[in-house]
Amino acid sequence: MSAFDLKDRVALVTGGNGGIGLGMARGLAQAGAAVAIAGRNVAKSEAAAAELAGFGVKTAVFAVDVTDEVACRHMVDAAVGQLGRLDILINNAGINIRKQPQDYTMAEWRQVIDSNLTSAFSCAHAAYPHMKTVGGGKIINIGSMMSIFGASFAPAYAASKGGIVQLSRALASAWAKDNIQVNAVLPGWIDTDLTRRARAEVSGLNSMVLMRTPARRWGTPEDMSGVAVFLASKASDFVTGAAIPVDGGYAAQG
Repeated sequence: MSAFDLKDRVALVTGGNGGIGLGMARGLAQAGAAVAIAGRNVAKSEAAAAELAGFGVKTAVFAVDVTDEVACRHMVDAAVGQLGRLDILINNAGINIRKQPQDYTMAEWRQVIDSNLTSAFSCAHAAYPHMKTVGGGKIINIGSMMSIFGASFAPAYAASKGGIVQLSRALASAWAKDNIQVNAVLPGWIDTDLTRRARAEVSGLNSMVLMRTPARRWGTPEDMSGVAVFLASKASDFVTGAAIPVDGGYAAQG
């Protein structure tokens, strides 16, 4: 069996119905994993699941508000009940509110932190006993270039994504004994609905990204497939607590 083969594995991807999440879900499905898609927009999730089913794998769809701890636990339990087990969790759901720090309300701050960071802990916490039961698992937390760099227009987002890296390291350290590997992926500027809004809201962003990125292009959701398969498979069994940029060389520019 190939070290990258995910046949007989089950994955749950939050925010998996579009953008980076769907790009990763496609990679997992192509490698043979059954995939549960979780998101607020059920119609969008069902369309994504139908696409993944075309690769010959089982799929499931769950409507969830990831800021609700109880809902996260129910989602994980339901995925296990429907697909039989849980081997892979991708914590991808998240939001951004682009404002200068002084213009933030505390409610907006909490909304971003809860959506991006606290939700990842809630889902991982719920997944842990199921992964331990089957002898191990893979948790992939989606950070950002903002895990490394600051931006005046994204204070809460940057804080949440920096927290994702440290959360991943803490969980990796705690759960290595249970054969659960936990890693963070730091996407660069990927062409998604979220970043299209950013280009509309932040003057000069497009030219700045193209100038700084050695690959001289925006990434695509498909660029995220390979790292997802690697971190979800046996190929990464000795990789844990890492934060891996997938950014066309953006971070290498210093």
